[in-house]
Amino acid sequence: MGDWGMRPASPADVEAVAGLRAVVLRDDLERLGRYDPWRVRQRLRDGFDAAHTWVIEVGGAFAGCVALRPAVDAHWLEHFYLAPDVQGGGVGSGVLRALLERCDRDGVRVRLNVLRGSAARRLYERHGFTVESEDAVDVFMVRPPSSWAPPGPGRPAA
Repeated sequence: MGDWGMRPASPADVEAVAGLRAVVLRDDLERLGRYDPWRVRQRLRDGFDAAHTWVIEVGGAFAGCVALRPAVDAHWLEHFYLAPDVQGGGVGSGVLRALLERCDRDGVRVRLNVLRGSAARRLYERHGFTVESEDAVDVFMVRPPSSWAPPGPGRPAA
């Protein structure tokens, strides 16, 4: 699915993102015995920061979001949700690759947490994330910056 892009989020995007979060996380949260339709949306509203969030669009239509929040020792990858009808088509990998390339250029480590048992964990592992710790609900993962450097004198293109 090559026709995707990202645009900066605005505060007006919060309800669309909260609704998508409820859809995307429902199965995993129900499996963990933690699904509450109000709480799943409110937690997003409470943590939404448009300044560090992008809306993902496919064919010009809302299809998801992702946030990259700076912290002291890393950036936190958060609120990475894709509509079910675009999952599995390469959009998630493309978005993640673009964000990780930015972090690699800046020499920044990336952290995230994923729900225990979530299929999304495989996506993160394919992109170099490893488990740092876990609890009954969440798996905390980290990815150090790669040694990627742009092609230039003495560094041929791959």
